[in-house]
Amino acid sequence: MFPVHPKSSAVRRAAAAATAALLVPLAAACGGDDDGAGKKGGGKDVRLTVLAASSLTDVFATAEKAYEKDHPGTDLTVSAAGSQELAAQVKQGSPADVLVTADTRTMDGLRAEAGAPTVIAKNRLVIATREGNPDRIKGLKDLADRELKVVLADDTVPVGRYSKEVLDRQGVDVQPVSKEANVRSVLSKVELGEADAGLVYRTDAAGAPGKVDAVEIPDRQNAVASYPAATLKGSENSAAAAAFVKWLSSPEAQKILRDAGFQKP
Repeated sequence: MFPVHPKSSAVRRAAAAATAALLVPLAAACGGDDDGAGKKGGGKDVRLTVLAASSLTDVFATAEKAYEKDHPGTDLTVSAAGSQELAAQVKQGSPADVLVTADTRTMDGLRAEAGAPTVIAKNRLVIATREGNPDRIKGLKDLADRELKVVLADDTVPVGRYSKEVLDRQGVDVQPVSKEANVRSVLSKVELGEADAGLVYRTDAAGAPGKVDAVEIPDRQNAVASYPAATLKGSENSAAAAAFVKWLSSPEAQKILRDAGFQKP
């Protein structure tokens, strides 16, 4: 056997260590658990912009925190407005990843811009009155009283169309003091005492305890609002956007929606 020179052994050990150092990042890159949706396990950070109907403002604030907690690589930004306003933004090419409207009609008008929608929740109307219901409003027919200041959403807004539908069906002629751009504006008018009553979603009234009262509308007189969610074809983060839309139907997201008063899809 030839004698092993100490210096040769040291060189071999140094080379082996250098090779191992190179292999570690390769193994990490190949073995990560990134599914493109910003989930736990690594992967690049993803920023998603979600356009959501006004009536989703509060519940999506809760959903945003829950989603970001379970998907630390994803940063959600929720922009809430009337569904018709959101549709106009999408048509104009505003950068966004996900759209959730308060009706299927608006979503159906965006087939060229959005993917296949999934209904994630439903809602119903109530009559919002000033706290304590001082005018003793009991139902839709009371809104025809010319002594009352009633505010509705504009007919171009989903909640405005639903309101017109239920009032027309009952033959109730309401002369609103104003028509608002979204349901939150209707609720605000009643909260501030600028109106005696208004038609809003049940969830909006429930989100203003101590500010307004809610008079229930019987199911046979009511309208059902459906909330479809879809990815936008112009999204630069299509995989992450699809993951969020899928999550909205998960047990965790559905519980958040139920707790806020939304009904099952």
